[in-house]
Amino acid sequence: MPPTRTTTPTGALARPRVSLPLTVALILAAAAPADAYIGPGAGFALLSSFLVLFTTIVVAGLSLLIWPFRMAWRAMTRATRPKAVIKRLIVVGLDGQEPKLTDRFMKEGKLPNFSKLAEMGSYTRLATTYPSLSPVAWSSFSTGTNPGRHNIFDFLDRDRRTYLPVLSSTHIGKLEQFLKLGKFRIPLKAPVIRLLRKSKPFWSILGEHDIWSTILRVPITFPPDRFRGAQLSAMSVPDLLGTQGTFLLYTDRPAGAKFKEGGLRFPLEFTGDRADAAIEGPENMFLEDNPPLKVPFTITRDREKQRAKVELNGTVLELEPGKLSDWVTVTFGAVPGVKVSGITRMMVTEMDEHFSLYLTPLNIDPDKPAMPISHPSYYATYLAKKVGSYSTLGLAEDTWALNEDVIDDGTFLQQAYDIDRERQEMFFSSLDRLREGCVVCVFDATDRIQHMFWRYIEDGHPADLGTNGRSNGDHRDAIEKLYRHNDVLVGKVLERVKPDDLLLVISDHGFSSFRRGVNLNAWLLENGYLTLKDGADGGAEWLRDVDWAKTKAYALGLTGMFLNLQGRESQGTVAPGEEAARLKAEIIGKLNGLRDDEKDEVGINEVFDTAVLYDGPYTQNAPDLLIGYNAGYRTSWDCATGVVSAPLFENNVKAWSGDHCIDPRLVPGVFFSNFEVDAEDPALIDIAPTALHLFGVEPPKHMEGKILFQTKSAEAAPAPQHA
Repeated sequence: MPPTRTTTPTGALARPRVSLPLTVALILAAAAPADAYIGPGAGFALLSSFLVLFTTIVVAGLSLLIWPFRMAWRAMTRATRPKAVIKRLIVVGLDGQEPKLTDRFMKEGKLPNFSKLAEMGSYTRLATTYPSLSPVAWSSFSTGTNPGRHNIFDFLDRDRRTYLPVLSSTHIGKLEQFLKLGKFRIPLKAPVIRLLRKSKPFWSILGEHDIWSTILRVPITFPPDRFRGAQLSAMSVPDLLGTQGTFLLYTDRPAGAKFKEGGLRFPLEFTGDRADAAIEGPENMFLEDNPPLKVPFTITRDREKQRAKVELNGTVLELEPGKLSDWVTVTFGAVPGVKVSGITRMMVTEMDEHFSLYLTPLNIDPDKPAMPISHPSYYATYLAKKVGSYSTLGLAEDTWALNEDVIDDGTFLQQAYDIDRERQEMFFSSLDRLREGCVVCVFDATDRIQHMFWRYIEDGHPADLGTNGRSNGDHRDAIEKLYRHNDVLVGKVLERVKPDDLLLVISDHGFSSFRRGVNLNAWLLENGYLTLKDGADGGAEWLRDVDWAKTKAYALGLTGMFLNLQGRESQGTVAPGEEAARLKAEIIGKLNGLRDDEKDEVGINEVFDTAVLYDGPYTQNAPDLLIGYNAGYRTSWDCATGVVSAPLFENNVKAWSGDHCIDPRLVPGVFFSNFEVDAEDPALIDIAPTALHLFGVEPPKHMEGKILFQTKSAEAAPAPQHA
């Protein structure tokens, strides 16, 4: 019986390694899956892993051979380096830390290290980007530019030919030429794969001036940048299935409705207390029809002892219900000599009347990475040898499994803190080794835990489901505990800060409640701007029921609305110029201040014309309008998946109960520094030019941010005083 397969539309893409001419004939290309918009990433995992160990050894060996020459060259050129006013720049990114909660907990004395840092230098709000989404915000952080200059406007973009969503950060070309050898296929050409973020990040510019940077898990760095330094990629790194995170559930429960978000359900049939199953991996691109690779495993349950034994790849695992395993390696064999490796964690979620086994998404194995997740290519392996296996998936915490009630609150929190621990080990190892230069690390737990636990800090939240099965304990203080955890992290960093170091602790945006969803496509249908095909009811996902020849506008992504523009979209109906301007003004006028009559609240504060917001060479790729939702509101789940026939306003009852995809003026980030900031109203876009300035590098003219610390104030900065 085949599994019920559900994948997110943000399937990831990868750049294969091309280290020798031989690999050109062996590079796997992505075949177009049935849902092409998902992205062809799965097939790339297989042969990207081919010869990866050989490549790593060669690159490492060459690095050792040329090391004396590099050192000699740097010694000769060191005199020409810019004059820096700091020795090290340390940036700790706490994705999503909310200023109002930070203020409150500081006032209550619960964040002593944040308070100490504020007293030493500065604490203020940090303006985010339009829209206030992590891929957009961190791209502005790294490049010092607005989205019109770095080309990232959302998690998703649309295919202008098909109107289907595609991942906004990475592009991959198709490959259609193969050499057939019996039942085998060998691709004859490597596809074009590239990062779609434009403008140079500040660490690349620093590298051009011989200044080292270590960049850990900053979003929108996949495939990784190439510069003088080391980088571990983050957001948009896929799992082995090529998606942004597909969990697996093996169960003997009767088949139910398919998962709406990011999950595969596999049926189990027990003979006595033993069941046979298989883990499906990436497609085998060497064979016709691209069958998925499979690794068989067996489950033996012992109900009396409340234990289960899993035999996989020659390894025996003893699992106790409700407890996550350590990372488990899963190795798929395609053809002789070609393997791909992933890692997962397992947990028995029930073992009474029914048995269920949960597997986290199949992360790329950092010890044998199947895709380019780091720079240099061996850096991911180096980290694995140093700290052990670690999560590599861009969105590593399994929010989808919690939304689908497959795991409970406690399991999700364990995942989040385990990932945070992995990140801290990498960060402090890098910081302790850095004598001069820059180190940046982004920690995700603040964002993920607030997304999933906001329901517990707000009375009457429709998603506060108490002990309905998600919670295995009282986790109403989960967010406060997280902020205290962040405070301990800041204290550890302060212990390592030297007098000529600049420490920044920042968040890319703040946070708010997500109580009510808004379906903009339902509103467009109701107001005559969107039309359905004859006989369609609007229930199909990804706008498949829309009659594009009669549609003027559509919503896609989390904050964007597009006009169906002639000459841009394949079936455009709106003429550019005056007609488009009139239509934008008309929609803005109707949506500004849109009220939710059931709750007697404003759902949308303001709609922004991106032609006014943005400037730069990539503005034509932006949505035509951005929706500034009021606090408590966000794009509904149906709207996010392209379902039109849904209520305009509806309660959000998912565990994902907090968000920041709203009016950016409502969700600024936090900005802490051990130096006193000179400029007023600091913004995320200011960090990149400030970093260059403090290392004596003139920011390039395309950077729009301002300098936050002038040389005089930086030189006069007080030395940290440690308790």
